[in-house]
Amino acid sequence: MLKLGEKIIIVDDRFEQNLPLGEYGYVIAYDRNNDSAFDYIIRVPKANRQFYVPGEDIELEETLMELEVERIEREALIDFALVTRNEELFKRIMNGGKEEEEIVEESSKEVLSREEFIRQVNLKAWI
Repeated sequence: MLKLGEKIIIVDDRFEQNLPLGEYGYVIAYDRNNDSAFDYIIRVPKANRQFYVPGEDIELEETLMELEVERIEREALIDFALVTRNEELFKRIMNGGKEEEEIVEESSKEVLSREEFIRQVNLKAWI
C-alpha cells in the first residue's frame, strides 16, 4: 500500500477515465469503500484535478526510475560487449545470468560423494 503524499506516475487507464498517462501525481487519500474498484485518490497538479484510481494504474516514481536505470545499464553492457567482441559477456547478458546459476548447480553436484548421493536419493524416495 502506498503512503499518503508519495509521488506516483500514472501508467495505465483501466477504467477509461481520461487519466493523463505518464504524468505525475500524489496520493492524497485511500478509498476505503469495499464496494469500490478504486484504491486511491490522487491529485494531478498539471490537470488540476483529483482522480479515483485502482492500484494497478499507478506506480511509484522511484520504482519506474530503477527499472529505467536497469534497462539503460543492460543496453550499455551489450554495446560494450559488441564493441570489444566479448562473446562470453554478451551471452551472459542476453541469457540473464542463467549460465552462472547452472555453473553453481553443476559444481555443487560434483562435490557430493558417492555415499552422500545415495543418502539424498534414498531421502527423496521416502518423500
